[in-house]
Amino acid sequence: MQTGKLLAAKSKNTYILKLLGDVRLTLCCTLDQLFEQVFSDREVESIVIDLSQADNLDSTTLGLLAKIAVKASVAGLNQPSIISSNSDITLLLESMGFRQYFLIMEQPVTTDKALEEVPQLAGSEEHIRTKVLEAHRTLMSMNDSNREAFKSVVQALEECPHPT
Repeated sequence: MQTGKLLAAKSKNTYILKLLGDVRLTLCCTLDQLFEQVFSDREVESIVIDLSQADNLDSTTLGLLAKIAVKASVAGLNQPSIISSNSDITLLLESMGFRQYFLIMEQPVTTDKALEEVPQLAGSEEHIRTKVLEAHRTLMSMNDSNREAFKSVVQALEECPHPT
């Protein structure tokens, strides 16, 4: 399984994010900063997340993707789209309630803009813990099933001693 990578491009008023391989919490700082850039760009009207070449998404990544839907709604953007041609990934998204917040499609994204790899950012242990906690709280807020599934994870993260 390929280590996770992020590719991104802006095409007109649409921001395209492509996740490849095994996408895990090691990319949470990179994803979070990328989202900050996207939402600070006043020209962006739509966000497309291409998961057609993703092999695996951990719960932190799912929580960060869920955060996109929340922020897009607050910012008045179009409902974000997810492209998933992998039935396992699509099933995972549906089991987490993503269809309520995203338009989920199978067809690949086409753009004349080249997607560029986003350099991976390192974060402090505390920063990563904070992002993981935020991601899981966002997942919990999506529905009762997620609330029950991630309650113990959030509780453990909240009780985890903070580095000094």
